Amino acid sequence: MTDLTIGIVGGGQLARMMNEAATPLGLQVRLLAEAEGVSAAQVVPGAQVGDYTDGATITAFAEGADAITFDHEHVPTALLQQLQDAGVAVRPGPAALVFAQDKAAMRERLTTLGIPAPAWRVTRTPAEFVAFGDEIGWPLIAKTSRGGYDGKGVWKVADAAGAAEPFAALGRALGPTERVASTGASPGSAGEVVIVAEEFIPFTRELSVLVVRRPGGESVVYPVSETVQREGICHETTTPAPGLDADYAAEIQAFATRIADELGVVGVLAVELMERPGGEVVVNELAMRPHNTGHWTIEGAVTSQFENHLRAVLDLPLGSTALTAPVVVMSNVLGGSNPDLVGSLPVVLANPDVRVHLYGKSVKPGRKVGHVTVRGTDVAATQEAARAASGHLEGA
Repeated sequence: MTDLTIGIVGGGQLARMMNEAATPLGLQVRLLAEAEGVSAAQVVPGAQVGDYTDGATITAFAEGADAITFDHEHVPTALLQQLQDAGVAVRPGPAALVFAQDKAAMRERLTTLGIPAPAWRVTRTPAEFVAFGDEIGWPLIAKTSRGGYDGKGVWKVADAAGAAEPFAALGRALGPTERVASTGASPGSAGEVVIVAEEFIPFTRELSVLVVRRPGGESVVYPVSETVQREGICHETTTPAPGLDADYAAEIQAFATRIADELGVVGVLAVELMERPGGEVVVNELAMRPHNTGHWTIEGAVTSQFENHLRAVLDLPLGSTALTAPVVVMSNVLGGSNPDLVGSLPVVLANPDVRVHLYGKSVKPGRKVGHVTVRGTDVAATQEAARAASGHLEGA
């Protein structure tokens, strides 16, 4: 059998970890990075640097690859459709990826599927936003339909007086002549960038579940994780989610798998959830790529999300998602007061249960520069060990 080559668009830490998963399988990785020296470009030989929004660049990059996949969701849908029409295996494909790129399209589709979600409405003016708030009650959450990530493009709006800010920010981001995006479609005009108004959920906690699906429909699902988010950035995951009823966990896994099937996802689908005070969950976000809330799987599952993602996009049999320990805690390392991450390793690695992953990034305040994972038997003790390790790396 000839070598299998997978092209990854985007040079961040997700691509870096996909490359690590590819090596033992003998897979060849081709990388299109956004700049020299970014995280994945440091470890993938011959990494190309180019503009992923340029059709000629993407077409040349894809030539000869067995499949193309992504470190992020920002490649224009129209370009991906052109590749797919030319016979390139784009996974996930543009018809699925649009629901991770466009929050309005995602909300509309999940509503038609009967998937639990916050009350929501597409709004194009502050007046429409205020009308929705007056109808269902304040505060509201405002989200740009496209382009937001890690808390960017998201606002909590307390009352009608704050309704203008999300629209003003959207206008500044797009510019006066860019009110319509060039990629994909959301409700209303094709590709229109809007503000999605959502019910504010006074959630008790956030959860996440990952599904991995092959082109023919075979899928596997990981245990449900509890996640801790601060200012839109994932800080910690605990798997399995403590105190979550086993039957309800299975129900969550089932509807996440249904979403993957209905949208035709190939690869990893991350479903981020909020748990209402009564215990019911609603879908917050979707991502169609390996995800921060699944980093625990590298040590904590028989097959990591990164390996299963590669298997899926190359249409190879999927691996077991079983846990390797009763409790697995992942804690992100964010840029803090410590500029010398490697110099901190002697102290952190003194705990033999701690596994460290550094992304090769320069330290900047709040930037994701790595993560640590700890496996254990007791939830509180395992969380404490993971927090101590990440805190030391951050300089706390």
